[in-house]
Amino acid sequence: MHDALLGQALVEEATKKSGLIWVRGTTGPARALWHAWHDGAAYVVGDGPGEQPLPGLADASTAEVTVRSKDKGGRLVAWTAAVTELAPGSEAWEAAVAELKGKRLNAPDGEHMTERWARECRVLRLEPRESTTEHPDGSLAAVPLPTPATTRHPIPAALPRLLFRRHRRAS
Repeated sequence: MHDALLGQALVEEATKKSGLIWVRGTTGPARALWHAWHDGAAYVVGDGPGEQPLPGLADASTAEVTVRSKDKGGRLVAWTAAVTELAPGSEAWEAAVAELKGKRLNAPDGEHMTERWARECRVLRLEPRESTTEHPDGSLAAVPLPTPATTRHPIPAALPRLLFRRHRRAS
């Protein structure tokens, strides 16, 4: 019983302090998601235009959550979550959105954000079920997800000389 209470406390404190959690639903790789901790669970919003994708999570009943250390970036705790979707406009949805709204950075429609979330996004509650602080064998490193982001052109050949020349003049 004592270990279970310590595990719950570690999950709550680590998740509250971490800006991102790594979540893996029933399909696909784990993804870094921003979240808000409220009422004993982590809440995420996504699957809408301009919001974080939630592939394999929105239709899942459980998910694996990994919480990293805010200062060192290493894995602190992993926990299994029960996933439930909140109905827009419900009391639980309003409370969760109030917390999420304060964490959302650079929203394109700041004052109308919650209305857009109600229309176009999903708000999910990730409630901890079991946790572990044991470190697994291996690195858990994954292949980076495909992205359309690329470097368009190589740097100009003269750029290193220009930068070096500036550095010599400043000396």
